[in-house]
Amino acid sequence: MKRLMIVARLRSDAHDEAEVLLREGPPFEPEQLGLERHAAYLTAGEVVFVFEGPEVEWVVNDLVDDARVASFFAPWQKLVESTPRLAHERFYWSREAEKLGVGLGV
Repeated sequence: MKRLMIVARLRSDAHDEAEVLLREGPPFEPEQLGLERHAAYLTAGEVVFVFEGPEVEWVVNDLVDDARVASFFAPWQKLVESTPRLAHERFYWSREAEKLGVGLGV
């Protein structure tokens, strides 16, 4: 299982609008894409999207390239300050992993 995050810095006045978009949920069906988990986190100045599943890099790449889904990303363009960044997992711990060993996500 691999995890990938997309981190985007929000414009200073974009938090409330980002909150509204996040409450609508994703513009795709995570299970149909082969994801095991998908989450979004909102701070005062950033939004973080977490994708988890086998071959997650390919799933996210295909998602971004999908013209049917790309139109749903348009509202986010006016909310973010610059190009979103990818964050690759470098450490992960869970109680379950403790039984199997700690993964370094490399």
